[in-house]
Amino acid sequence: MSVNKVILVGRLGADPEIRYTAEGQPVATFRIATNEVWMKNGERQEHTEWHRIVAFGRLAEICGEYLSKGRQVYIEGRLRTRSFEDREGQRRYITEIVASDMRMLDGRREVESGSSSLGPYGESRQDSVPEPPPDDDLPF
Repeated sequence: MSVNKVILVGRLGADPEIRYTAEGQPVATFRIATNEVWMKNGERQEHTEWHRIVAFGRLAEICGEYLSKGRQVYIEGRLRTRSFEDREGQRRYITEIVASDMRMLDGRREVESGSSSLGPYGESRQDSVPEPPPDDDLPF
């Protein structure tokens, strides 16, 4: 038996990009940020990790229609590593989460107005999500 399951809760760094396969299947790609906070020598430390998400079919359409930069989402899926050839002919590898489930965790009005300064568990949150690092030469 083996298990390949990922569960993330984070905020979108940009609106999802929607593309279509040659067969016409929708594909949504987006990145979400998760934050880790800890104390070291009495000082608050924080690390932001960026995760590339890909969704297919109806889930991709829903992501494209309802998600936008700054939205907090729950993503469930599996890890997938694949390779591709960049513009210079070099073999590159990328690890991404293939989403099987997505749930929006904040209300649309809250995101649009920026009215709430507390997360769902009462923790303070930033009004803006830091910009994700660029995808280098990804073929999509």
